[in-house]
Amino acid sequence: MARDFYEVLGVPRGAGDKEVRSAFRKLARQYHPDVNPGDDAAEERFKEISEAHAVLSHPDTRSAYDRYGDRWRDAEQIEEMRRRGAGPFGPGGPFGFGGGDARTFEFNLGGDGSGGPGGFGGIFDGLFGRGDAAPRAPRRGRDIEHPVEITLQEAYDGTTRTIEMAGGATRRIEVTIPAGIRTDQRVRVRGRGEQSPQSGQPGDLFLVVTVRRHPRFERRNDDLHIDVDVPVTVGALGGEVRVPTLKGRALALTIPAGTRSGRAFRLAGQGMPRRDGGGFGDLHARALLQLPDELSDEQLELLERLRATEDGDEEAHTPDEETSVPSQDGRPPQTNGTNEGER
Repeated sequence: MARDFYEVLGVPRGAGDKEVRSAFRKLARQYHPDVNPGDDAAEERFKEISEAHAVLSHPDTRSAYDRYGDRWRDAEQIEEMRRRGAGPFGPGGPFGFGGGDARTFEFNLGGDGSGGPGGFGGIFDGLFGRGDAAPRAPRRGRDIEHPVEITLQEAYDGTTRTIEMAGGATRRIEVTIPAGIRTDQRVRVRGRGEQSPQSGQPGDLFLVVTVRRHPRFERRNDDLHIDVDVPVTVGALGGEVRVPTLKGRALALTIPAGTRSGRAFRLAGQGMPRRDGGGFGDLHARALLQLPDELSDEQLELLERLRATEDGDEEAHTPDEETSVPSQDGRPPQTNGTNEGER
């Protein structure tokens, strides 16, 4: 008997869609054939994980699985039989549910299941009137979700992935991932999902995309953000710095005099491609003022002179001014002036 799909993904039966999806992605990364080349056990585990997720990630198939367990594929036929009356699905019948738990029913066939007396053929012929009614439409194959990870650069440029599909003969499918795609968005490939067991239409393949973090750029929707080091002299006096972009070339950014650390500059049209509506987002460059690693005596002297101009003449203190003295025991700082209580 196949393992319970909830146990396969390691989630409780009441797990929400987000929890199911998160568990699937974690396990898929661990057991993906690309990560475990030549490991047959990992490949089988990946197939098991993929099947469990394909069933539990869709409301209809999950509902059927919750009711009928391993026989969830036959949910439509079972429901049809139940609508026609108790018959073989009543208590004590060959398909009896034994009092209510649909997940534990078994096919108690008198024959060998080949269509002979007591087998599937006679039961289905009697219930559905084979030969007297129009044939039922074949069931469509299931959709399959396959996780893929791409870099931010690939999300900017667009890329391709070759997906290896198991099940019968192995199939290799090359899928184009469009520029501008975001994490959790899906790429649909029609007709590349599970084949129908009844010669019906195949399901679709969905690539669920995760865009990895970039070491320098941060993505926010279609905009990009980056920190840019600016020498303190450039921040004070003005100048230019170079800002990298995902287009592969650096842009000259003019820094006005008096720029404070943390100020952001917008470079229009230098962000991510927009999938809807065309165009590009913006690039936001945040200036971070940087001091030299080592200062010469001349530079230190200039900074001392700058501090003197900011603070004023240190010798111009009047006798009434109070000078703060750092506390050594955690108490509030004391002053060298005269407190009001001592007057």
